[in-house]
Amino acid sequence: MALTLRQMRYFEALAKEKHFGRAAETVHVSQPALSAQIAEMEESLGVRLVERSRSGALLTRKGEEVLARVRSILEQVEQLAACTRSGTGMLDGPVRIGVIPTVAPYLVPKLVPRLRESYPSIELELKEAVTDRLILDLQDGKLDAVIAALPIETEGLETQSLLLDRFYMAVANNNNMILMSPMTETQVDADRLLLLEEGHCLREQALSVCGTARKRSLVNFGATSMATLLQMVSHDMGMTLIPEMAIPTETARNDIRILPFADPAPSREIGLIWRRSSGRRDEMKLLGDAVAACAPGRR
Repeated sequence: MALTLRQMRYFEALAKEKHFGRAAETVHVSQPALSAQIAEMEESLGVRLVERSRSGALLTRKGEEVLARVRSILEQVEQLAACTRSGTGMLDGPVRIGVIPTVAPYLVPKLVPRLRESYPSIELELKEAVTDRLILDLQDGKLDAVIAALPIETEGLETQSLLLDRFYMAVANNNNMILMSPMTETQVDADRLLLLEEGHCLREQALSVCGTARKRSLVNFGATSMATLLQMVSHDMGMTLIPEMAIPTETARNDIRILPFADPAPSREIGLIWRRSSGRRDEMKLLGDAVAACAPGRR
């Protein structure tokens, strides 16, 4: 009985999720169907690949060895598909893009129509998540590209710098506190600084800009989205760092005041990240150009 690409993809998903149910969800099949394919794979190879238990699944030592070869094969299959796509047209067919939460709401509404107009055969799939999650999905082949803040120093990945997104400080319009404008980092009251929860790169950037990385009071204000933070700001619960690309949208729906920093203003570098081995560098360059054209900011 010969191995199939389907079995290898299911096995790779199981190795990643370490749970039959979750693995089945990621490949869009039922759990019994996935289990049956894994069992057939084990029978074909004549070895036990997975240790099954009530809590999940672990790879055997032989399973770990097989996983490395399976991932290599799947990568080569993807490269073959990329070569085929490049012969039929650029950005043709499925393109899976991950975007960080502090970029997605402000970029995606402009980017999607532009890509569909420029590349009518494109089939876009979008995922919003924090940087670490997106990079893992990119490495595992679940995404073709990621739009996130640079630098990303991960082996096997290429990056293209797209734009500089300057930071400002958002405060409530009815805030009676007197702040000079443009402001400097030393004017930020750390006890009133609101931050995104752990895992968001903008949280670390805010701590870096404001020099308050060890303030215990900051932790209690962790929020899951920029929209939540700015709602809190509009009710005068504190202040927060806001990227330039978010200002038009957020000032239209929140009662906030935007204060610039003194030059040189702090900023973040937004870039496109993809796998070097994907063979799609030219396509990624076109995608990067489209992102840069849609997003406010400066190179």
